[in-house]
Amino acid sequence: MRKKRRRFDDEHEEHINESWLIPYADILTLLLALFIVLFASSIIDAEKFRSIMESFKSELTGTKINTTNLTVEPPSDKKQVDEESEEARKEQAELDELLSKLEKFVTDNHLQAVITLQDSKRGVEIALKEVILFDQGKADLKESSYPTLDVLVNLAKTVSNPISIEGHTDNVPIKNSKYPSNWELSSARAVSVLHYFASKGIAQDRMQFVGYGEFKPLYPNDTEEHKQSNRRVNIVILRVNKSS
Repeated sequence: MRKKRRRFDDEHEEHINESWLIPYADILTLLLALFIVLFASSIIDAEKFRSIMESFKSELTGTKINTTNLTVEPPSDKKQVDEESEEARKEQAELDELLSKLEKFVTDNHLQAVITLQDSKRGVEIALKEVILFDQGKADLKESSYPTLDVLVNLAKTVSNPISIEGHTDNVPIKNSKYPSNWELSSARAVSVLHYFASKGIAQDRMQFVGYGEFKPLYPNDTEEHKQSNRRVNIVILRVNKSS
């Protein structure tokens, strides 16, 4: 009996020391607190962050921390994205309103056959057929075009976006010694519109022009109707902010 008793006592004395569990649990608690604080720091809700900080400080040390001056700033790249998104939304609202006014003007004046509108990735595009602006083969604005252009000028003044004025022709070679090719004719027409806009108070540094000649047709130049549609000047109110 003594022998068995001795063996039991030895086994009892050689039990595993579990005192290491206490610091291990403390480390796990601290790591959990760290991850929660890092998560809270990544969001804008400063009140929630202060509440978490106070809770863990009180739990771990029995004291409270002063969070009066504690602020949480969102990461700079997130702030930039938010600001750009807000600018894009604001710009889209302004362009939507502009397009709505243009559509009303075209409808009220029965100009659907000579003016087309489009909301594109580039911006609000206003396409005016040759017939409303110029005599065939010429680049001097017809006086009859002034009232229409005046309305477009006034609507363009409601926004601050840059403006691109773009001339187009059909593929019929120009038979005018003043313009060696359709490039020159389309460019001259775009410049005429640009100068008119400038004379009516549109800032010159808002505008640019380009002549595409015959190389960006809307339709194949296979019918007279298609050729008339291809002979045009586009006025594009360009987007500044492009959402991703």
